[in-house]
Amino acid sequence: LFSTIPHIMEWTPPRGTRDFYPDDMRIRQWLFEKFRQTSQVFGFEEYDAPIFESLELFIRKGGEEIVDQIYHFKDKSDRDLALRPEMTPSLVRMIVQKGNAIPKPIKWFAIPQCFRYERMSKGRRREHFQWNLDIIGEPSIRADAEVIGAVIHLLTSLGLSKNDFSVHINNRKLLKDLLSHEGIREDKITDVFLVIDKLDKIPPETFGELLKEKGLHAEDIKTIFEVLKLRTFADIKKRIPQSQAVHELEELFKYLTHYGYNDYCTFSISVVRGLLYYTGTVFEVFDREKKFRAICGGGRYDNLFHDLGKIDLPAIGVGFGDVVITEVLNDKNLLPKLTKHIDYFMIPFSENEMEIAYTITAALRKQNNSVELPVSSMKMKKALALALELNARYAIIVAPEELKRNKVIIKNLSEHSEKEIDLRLLLS
Repeated sequence: LFSTIPHIMEWTPPRGTRDFYPDDMRIRQWLFEKFRQTSQVFGFEEYDAPIFESLELFIRKGGEEIVDQIYHFKDKSDRDLALRPEMTPSLVRMIVQKGNAIPKPIKWFAIPQCFRYERMSKGRRREHFQWNLDIIGEPSIRADAEVIGAVIHLLTSLGLSKNDFSVHINNRKLLKDLLSHEGIREDKITDVFLVIDKLDKIPPETFGELLKEKGLHAEDIKTIFEVLKLRTFADIKKRIPQSQAVHELEELFKYLTHYGYNDYCTFSISVVRGLLYYTGTVFEVFDREKKFRAICGGGRYDNLFHDLGKIDLPAIGVGFGDVVITEVLNDKNLLPKLTKHIDYFMIPFSENEMEIAYTITAALRKQNNSVELPVSSMKMKKALALALELNARYAIIVAPEELKRNKVIIKNLSEHSEKEIDLRLLLS
């Protein structure tokens, strides 16, 4: 008997994904509107792309190993496709496809949903939405300041202050120059970057062990520890006085100071970002207490367009996910209390008044008012309670005695007042 009973479906979303109930959607849309407002204030235009792309596009950017980290599948024509793990490859494809038809510099933003099949932890899910902001075709450090400035503007618009977060900025070229100057072999520097990217997540002894596993000798490891202790541009200049990267960082901090953002920013030599395509400026934003993962991160990727599309275009961008920032805002009680709001709640006294209630509702909606009309009649007390629950501004009571005089009753639910109004005014 039990073998004939169908399997009970698991009524939860797939592991690592989220449902968005109306309360959640209000917060999501509020955050997205903040993303859009900041983008428009800084002169960026919105774009979008398919949620899935050719698997080859992501392999060409991330290498064969990315196949194990993403959701990929074959379509009915046996083509290899993948849900996007990030937006940058699609951005590159779109710009390469148009070639020189798009005026430079390009300032675009998007809020894509991205998917990665990876181990979950606090602040990391297998799907998330991400604010992407990119400037393409501008080599000047001023573009770097513009992107970082937009991030700070967004965070302050969410209610965070300089006491709540800091932007940690570095330049990969600077760290490479330092390591080369101190005798670290060129072919080991990429390995060193990958280990340094884990520095905040592991103890010092583990950091040393990982470097040793990469083939670094004890003297090299000691040198790397010493380099990572450098804190000022003056100290760095003593070692590599001719480094162009030091000049770029000084210039970047100068522009950020002109914006008034110097108190939000700090030089952090250990920031390298894990993605290998970064070429110059790199940055990550953390809450001051470092209770959470990085809020966002980004940097220069001046070679990616050439690597993927054989065209030379400098670029700087940031990826800003919705998960960590929501956790940070919730921790600081900065998430708004958003509820459903409607303009009018219609209350027909009985079924006899339902037809005129529909007519009034249609007239109000044509004027772009939000109107709730119960599909079944209910007692006055229950109807008014529901109107309050839905945060209606007004209740319109359509009753027979008033209708004889071409009137309806409008109740102001916040002021607890009411008045009669001519029906013709509502229908005009």
